Amino acid sequence: MMRLDKFLKVSRLIKRRTVAKEVADKGRVFINDKVAKSSTDVKVGDKIAIQFGNKHVLVQVEALMDSTRKEDAKEMFTILEEKFIKEENTNL
Repeated sequence: MMRLDKFLKVSRLIKRRTVAKEVADKGRVFINDKVAKSSTDVKVGDKIAIQFGNKHVLVQVEALMDSTRKEDAKEMFTILEEKFIKEENTNL
């Protein structure tokens, strides 16, 4: 098992661990449809949903590694869904 913030950084889904912690602690990361904090454990097979502003990404955890080279980071997850959410214009 691995902490969520470390997984997000090592897999390069989020560039820095401090940013990963911030995003998770704001309730923008879900593991298996449950809100996850930065300290939540991640296991192989978990589905992680992340909201970045107007982008929504759903990935499945394939491997846990303590460190990776940039080329190998993509082996840690499979992207299941990636979509952009249109911002609705509420100004009339």
